[in-house]
Amino acid sequence: MSQFRIESDFLRYLLAQGYTPGGRLPSLNEISNQIGVSVGKLREQLEVARVLGLIEASPRRGIHYTGYDFLPGVRQSLMFGLNLNRQLFDGYSALRSHLEIAFWDEAVVRLTAEDHQRLGDLVASAWAKLQQERIQIPHADHRAFHMTIFSRLGNVFVTGLLEAYWDAYEAIELNTYADYRYLTAVWHFHEQIADAIRAGDFATAKQLHIDHMALLGSRGVPFNSEPLPTGRVLPAQAIL
Repeated sequence: MSQFRIESDFLRYLLAQGYTPGGRLPSLNEISNQIGVSVGKLREQLEVARVLGLIEASPRRGIHYTGYDFLPGVRQSLMFGLNLNRQLFDGYSALRSHLEIAFWDEAVVRLTAEDHQRLGDLVASAWAKLQQERIQIPHADHRAFHMTIFSRLGNVFVTGLLEAYWDAYEAIELNTYADYRYLTAVWHFHEQIADAIRAGDFATAKQLHIDHMALLGSRGVPFNSEPLPTGRVLPAQAIL
């Protein structure tokens, strides 16, 4: 049993039983009898555990423990906040930028040759989409590029916060509308970052990343404060 205070009877039960991910739990009636808590109260606490991503429950499969993941709780809180005030995204975006810079050195040295190849493949995929006659916004490639860089950290809190950023990015639909010159500028940065990481020049890669973040923060105004040339604007319909 954990020494830290847990308010929920159901969560305390999970800790006490020591379930491993994928483990099947007894029925609520059985749990109720074991710990002396009403089924009604357990149902309420079960829903909290489900929202936190700790369990999956269905009438046919029963209740299964899924393991600990920081992302579901962060995502729920962030989405609620964005529904209250969309401008909260700016604050979370700043947090994400500082987080990536702070963990950059630790992250890039852990990347493997396969990761280097994946970064290059994502860059190639993005350019192919941007150069088609019917342009596609390479958002999935953009998300995967950044998350690949931080994929070897082994820190569920960092990766959870970063994944939640991309979920919020999609929720406010920044992935469906962008200036073409802005997109090409972003992917020029990504290409140079991938090349520098592959060459082992992590300091240059980090500086490129910092400059790239300045571009992202301006949504089209580079870090020298000169606007990008006017280019095509890609609406949601441009996504195939």
